[in-house]
Amino acid sequence: MLDINFIRQNQDLVTKSAQEKGYRVNIQDLLHLDDQRRELLQKVDDLRRQRNEISAKMGKGKPDPEILETARKIKSELTVEEPKLNEVEQQLKDLLKQVPNIIFDDVPLGGEECSVEIKQWGGQKSEGVDHLDYALSRDWVDFERGAKVAGAKFYYLKNGLALLENALLQFGLKKVIEHGFSFMTVPDMVSSKILEGCGFNPRSSEQSDEYYIEGEDLAMIATAEMPLTGYYMDEILNEKDLPICLAGYSACFRKEAGTYGKHTRGLFRVHQFNKLEMYVFCLPEQSKDMHEKIRTIEEEIWQELGIPYRVINIAAGDLGSPAAKKYDIEYWSPVDQKYRELTSCSNCTDFQARSLNIRVKREDGSLETVHTLNGTAVSLARTMVAVIENYAQKDGKLKVPEVLKPYLNGADEV
Repeated sequence: MLDINFIRQNQDLVTKSAQEKGYRVNIQDLLHLDDQRRELLQKVDDLRRQRNEISAKMGKGKPDPEILETARKIKSELTVEEPKLNEVEQQLKDLLKQVPNIIFDDVPLGGEECSVEIKQWGGQKSEGVDHLDYALSRDWVDFERGAKVAGAKFYYLKNGLALLENALLQFGLKKVIEHGFSFMTVPDMVSSKILEGCGFNPRSSEQSDEYYIEGEDLAMIATAEMPLTGYYMDEILNEKDLPICLAGYSACFRKEAGTYGKHTRGLFRVHQFNKLEMYVFCLPEQSKDMHEKIRTIEEEIWQELGIPYRVINIAAGDLGSPAAKKYDIEYWSPVDQKYRELTSCSNCTDFQARSLNIRVKREDGSLETVHTLNGTAVSLARTMVAVIENYAQKDGKLKVPEVLKPYLNGADEV
């Protein structure tokens, strides 16, 4: 969430940025609540100070009846004022959650269609093999039994495709480790506190993408970003240790709410898939450079796989609440003759870290909220789609990209 003092000092900027993202916020209501909170807090603090002073006097002998009466009145007042303060603080917190992060100056304005292409790599093949038809013909995927066991859009990977998924993971893992990321596995569930702290607050309940565990304060993760963000919750990091670069591997679970009209064929958009995620905790002055580093790693992965792609600077209206700026990498689909989303990377500045109380102790002793960033190294289901579309041969075999051969016993094809 944003700092309330920042909001107070930058009301027009916060309002305009929220509008550009498509969020409706009432800054005046927010600041009015903060004024109430400040007044109540001052009153409660004053009453607590008086109570403590009286307690100190009462400990030195028989209390004066007048002091006892004053203590009783203070206790009675606190009984009324403390719940008022708690209620206003909760209302303020709820309103703060609705205010999205500020966008950077170089973020394009407008909706999804206003996102700007900033780079292309590779050619645009005119022919390709449909990944689902191909995988079914080779008995590599089973959606029917997946639906029987878990429901629509769940699946089994088999034989060559399961081996390809593992090869892609191993290749992606090698790349991120070479770039200084520490590998982690993560919990597949997080609490609502972590979920909200990450900024996964949908614009409406119909858009909520998470699977919640009935009777528990837990949700299945939609990305390893969630548990990675919470890793340092309520902790103070040392300046000398930043940036901290983590790579989390996990299953991801998504309802895919609000995806009507989007491309959903086969493995492209499913309810469960595996993903290797990059995550960074850094100093505020480091975050823009770290964002470019994550994007560079993503590009290296697709270039070495030989998958043609383009990089998109995402428009404000298509950004989520936490991101100040986001890049998407879209691969060229020779089957659909268009670019389709493959990975993304976001700079969330101090938005997530403030919500989860993650700070850094500077060398001069001062405390500051850290910045957080995330980016997909390999989203395995979509990557398999891109590989099949680009490497399936007319004889029915799948040519193995050179960088994957070490993880497939040196095979040229599968």
